[in-house]
Amino acid sequence: MSSQALDYWANFRSEHPQVDEARLYEVFHFGDSEQLASELAELVLAGRKRATASALWTYEAEGRRAPRPGDMSVVTTWSGQPLCIIETLGAEIHPFMAVDAQFAFDEGEGDGSLASWRLGHAGYFERECARLGRPFARDMPVVCERFRLVDVLAGER
Repeated sequence: MSSQALDYWANFRSEHPQVDEARLYEVFHFGDSEQLASELAELVLAGRKRATASALWTYEAEGRRAPRPGDMSVVTTWSGQPLCIIETLGAEIHPFMAVDAQFAFDEGEGDGSLASWRLGHAGYFERECARLGRPFARDMPVVCERFRLVDVLAGER
């Protein structure tokens, strides 16, 4: 975790003393490239992106649990500069092809359609699965996380 992200989290907690330290789930950037990280973070900051999808296999390979309601995460740029804090509202695991149109819309990417979601995420998950040494599968388990924007670092909006 970068010192900037630690400072941001500490400042947030000092302004919100009811938020327990243990609620910090992760510090992360969206996507697997600088361009994608920037595009997706901008959608969050604009209020359009309220959900994200991750391969369950990634959590398993990293020995981490999937997010749970109440978890909070610091979203950063590709280079680790903090942008905002989100709170997980819910997370469900579904096979890739069972992700529904409402979830695709809530992710706020592309044109918001399920077809656009499947096309974009198939490419992303193919790269992620290759990194994990697994083949992409239409029935692969996907963590479908819904979140809300809790705080925006001053100057980021």
